[in-house]
Amino acid sequence: METVALIGASGGLGKFIAAELKAKGQPYRVIGRSETSLRATFGDDPLATIATWDPDSPASIQKSLAGVDTAIYLVGVNYWQFELHPQLMKKTLDAAVAAGVKKVLLIATVYPFGIPQSKLVNEGHPRQPHTFKGRMRKEQEDLVLAAHTSGLIQTAILRLPDFYGPGIDRSFLWSAFQSAKSGKRAQLIGPIDTPHEFVFLPDAAATVVRLIDEPKAWGNTWNLAGAGVTSTHAMADEIFAQAGRKPKYMVAGKTMLRIFGLFNPVVRELVEMHYLQTSPVIMDDSRLKDLLGELPKTPYKEGIRQVLASI
Repeated sequence: METVALIGASGGLGKFIAAELKAKGQPYRVIGRSETSLRATFGDDPLATIATWDPDSPASIQKSLAGVDTAIYLVGVNYWQFELHPQLMKKTLDAAVAAGVKKVLLIATVYPFGIPQSKLVNEGHPRQPHTFKGRMRKEQEDLVLAAHTSGLIQTAILRLPDFYGPGIDRSFLWSAFQSAKSGKRAQLIGPIDTPHEFVFLPDAAATVVRLIDEPKAWGNTWNLAGAGVTSTHAMADEIFAQAGRKPKYMVAGKTMLRIFGLFNPVVRELVEMHYLQTSPVIMDDSRLKDLLGELPKTPYKEGIRQVLASI
């Protein structure tokens, strides 16, 4: 059976993709920097093989991908080091070609679109990033698309909006989940009443596993939307309601982020992307539905229930 590799497997989405592959009896390889971390997460699954890599070493990347048919690229970088995205992508693509990998799927973001020019954003929307992070993500995408055009490897891109899920502490909603359980005040990024969407990561994982098996997926970009348009406020209210507590929030706008950013490098970088709170990118995934059929979309109430149950 063909081997699937999860590059950057230790992140939240990697764990859910692994669970989907395990459910269908698909052998897979998990690739990351720390063997200890990989073994702690995936070591009990007989279908999983573990490989470490040094992203700064082309030889190490190539060795980690030896014998792989399809690679799913999930690599994250520090929020203040986005210049690494295209650099790591190029090294990985070159190594994948050298190792004989047939297909690479990049899990991407909405950042390359820039400020939305339409109410719904489909794959044909112009990519006109006005931020440094958006430009770096577009550069990354361009490398992936160019690799496919070269004919040396098949590639595709799947873009996700903001996300949440059980154990996902990097979600913008995580503070609300933790605070609702503990009775403390949630820290949210405002404005919190603008339209927004969130993808439930187990749904995204199921979609990824279906997408890599679809021959028509390759050479294309795809959008995956959330379970409908909501708002951060509505999500937080539901989180507190399900926890049986009265909502308590501290909402930080752009000015407050600048102040907090003087002491916190992650918060400092959020200022640049604050436009997503005032001019949100709402995805249109009708093209993906046409390709795969009905997509899994866990209702927000149920997704919230599952996250709260996991804390």
